[in-house]
Amino acid sequence: MNKIVSNILFSIFLIFFQAMFLNHINFMSFVNPYLYIFLIIYFPLKTNRSIFILTAFLAGLVIDFFSDTHAIHAAACLCIAYFRTYYLKIFFGMAYQHQVVKFKHLEFKQNFFYLITMIFTHHLILFSLEVFSFAHLAIIIKKTISSLIFSFILVIIFFEFFIKKNK
Repeated sequence: MNKIVSNILFSIFLIFFQAMFLNHINFMSFVNPYLYIFLIIYFPLKTNRSIFILTAFLAGLVIDFFSDTHAIHAAACLCIAYFRTYYLKIFFGMAYQHQVVKFKHLEFKQNFFYLITMIFTHHLILFSLEVFSFAHLAIIIKKTISSLIFSFILVIIFFEFFIKKNK
């Protein structure tokens, strides 16, 4: 029970931190780190999939509420929550199928590719919905790659401090 309460408080902290501070960075007017996807990427594996997808949708919706972005964060979160199972199967194989993957024991290589794929998918969907035009594909790619770099760095830092420290 104590683990559930701490996870809820950590989720509230991350969403608040994203909404109040990180959403206002806009480095070079188009780079914005998205740390709140940490919740979806490292959500406990043995949770009911419906609860997980609902939680991801609600986290995205709260970010949309604070950002005034018309549910594009909710859609991006919903997509990566749906695809997470497939990415876990790709990067962790039989360990995921037998439910023995422990995030705190991940090798850097596995974690790196898993993170890059999840963050890239989120950002590509997010910025595609934001721009909503294939005529501006260069802008979508530029925003996706540049935000991916900063988001990746923040997620790795939080991973090291909040997941690896419990090892």
